[in-house]
Amino acid sequence: MKSVASPSSQIWVLLGLGLAGIYVLTRKLTQAAKQDFGAFILKLNLLPPPPPAPPKAPHPLSSLNFAISDIFDLEGYVSTFGHPEWERTHEPASSTSPVVSALVESGATCVGTTVVDDFAYGISGENKHFGTPTNPAVPNRVPGGSSSGAAVAVAANFVDFSLGVDTSGGVRVPAGFCGILGFRPSQGAVSHVGIIPVSTSLDTVGWFAKDPDVLRRVGHILLQAPFVMQRNPRQIIIADDCFQHLNVPLDRTSQVLIKTTEKLFGKQVLKHINLEDYISSKVPSLKACSIQKSNGVLKSSSLKLLANIMQFLQRHEFEQTHNEWMSIVKPDLHPAVSAQLNEKFEVSDVEIENSKSVRSELRIAVNSLLKDEGILVIPTVADPPPKLGGKEILSQDYQSRALSLLSIASISGCCQVTIPLGLYDKNPVSVSLIARHGGDRFLLDTLKTMYTVLQEQVDIAAPSKSSKSVVSKEQSAEIAKEKGNQAYKDKQWQKAIGFYTEAIKLCGHNATYYSNRAQAYLELGSYLQAEEDCTKAISFDKKNVKAYFRRGTAREMLGYYKEAIDDFKYALVLEPTNKRAASAAERLRKLFQ
Repeated sequence: MKSVASPSSQIWVLLGLGLAGIYVLTRKLTQAAKQDFGAFILKLNLLPPPPPAPPKAPHPLSSLNFAISDIFDLEGYVSTFGHPEWERTHEPASSTSPVVSALVESGATCVGTTVVDDFAYGISGENKHFGTPTNPAVPNRVPGGSSSGAAVAVAANFVDFSLGVDTSGGVRVPAGFCGILGFRPSQGAVSHVGIIPVSTSLDTVGWFAKDPDVLRRVGHILLQAPFVMQRNPRQIIIADDCFQHLNVPLDRTSQVLIKTTEKLFGKQVLKHINLEDYISSKVPSLKACSIQKSNGVLKSSSLKLLANIMQFLQRHEFEQTHNEWMSIVKPDLHPAVSAQLNEKFEVSDVEIENSKSVRSELRIAVNSLLKDEGILVIPTVADPPPKLGGKEILSQDYQSRALSLLSIASISGCCQVTIPLGLYDKNPVSVSLIARHGGDRFLLDTLKTMYTVLQEQVDIAAPSKSSKSVVSKEQSAEIAKEKGNQAYKDKQWQKAIGFYTEAIKLCGHNATYYSNRAQAYLELGSYLQAEEDCTKAISFDKKNVKAYFRRGTAREMLGYYKEAIDDFKYALVLEPTNKRAASAAERLRKLFQ
């Protein structure tokens, strides 16, 4: 360790050559206006390598930008780990985390590091040292933690995706509280090298996005999973007991999943389960974790016992790694973190071994329940986000209700994705899908398949604020188009496609709807579909400049360069001042002279 002064007065710091370009860091000033919702610790540009020349395909994450929780190593920089004392007493990293490097090499630009709870330990997202990031969905409530800044950066549209660390909910909770997608991969699926450990056996690198396709594309890079044909789920299992004690009506949570499943896969895929009973019967080692029994029956529920084990492991492993530093430095902690780390704590070998047995048995139980093509549906969290500065999140009851649900994936090591389901009583609502350990790619594929219909069902379930008067198909199509335009502005490409498709179903001879959907397809790299939609648009409107330009772009990416040049030239005939078409036509003409 090294004692170094924090350069708070330093605004711009040139660190030199990075992985694929020069990156410049901006120090976040405490008194600075929170134009970034307080999400960022540092602003930077870690640039990707130049794109390959045609006809080679572009980098898979080309044009996307991202942020990282301030727990990942960046060469030449000291991560704060959520606390200024950590930054003051540690040396700069000698290399960049391989996870961050992989994303940059795949074409994404890293634009900043973001706030986490003290030592990435809590689930509130509050940080008194760097400031609590503002939740864009509900500004008077906590953003959720530990990866609060990373979630806020996505929710506020500052970045396309972001990285966090999920130990006991560090990605899933802020995703649920901020109303965005959050993915916790299977334990061990993504490298932990170059990341400050919280709890070595529970930590996973997770990521956030608004668009399910972006979430999936990032997953393909980080998981490095072999390609497999996309499969539909054979079973979608609703954990009915987990939904019974929520403050949100079932028609806004589990029923949305049920109706989506019936529409996409049929009723035969649905199954219902009492998850607590299942876990009690399949994880016998839990019995040793409860001292209080009545006639041999556990008084504590199986999920609460799992939560206790998760907290035990997190505390034990954190102390194993950081206890010496904590004892020397004695850092000032947020009350929520202090309540856990400063509580009297004793560990026995028997407890450690029993915890390992529970983990092994639970993974086997969940894998047996879900097999290769099953999905378990649970609430992400039991309660809405607590108010900022309140004591609710400090209560044992709140923590127990939240951690009971979060412990299922943390202890079993299975993968989980948090999915937003709109608002209820002005607070974000979400559910989570869990797949077996190692089923990460299947889970991301399933999310992509279900997402558009899920959001349609959310809109149906939510009470309409619009007039109840009957509207024509043309009016309904325009409403769907406008929703698509807004989703496109929010960079939710898949959702935009869903709305444009709805508009086309209602009014199938409108060139604009096809042309707009083509643009969303281009963003996803679906060039064949984009070309088809543009051709359809042109068949309805021979003077649609955007359709010609977008078809030219699609054809260029597909390698049809002569046809692309023709489309760009025709766009110029219709609109001689179109600089983008002129530039594209000239670029291709020079390339193939």
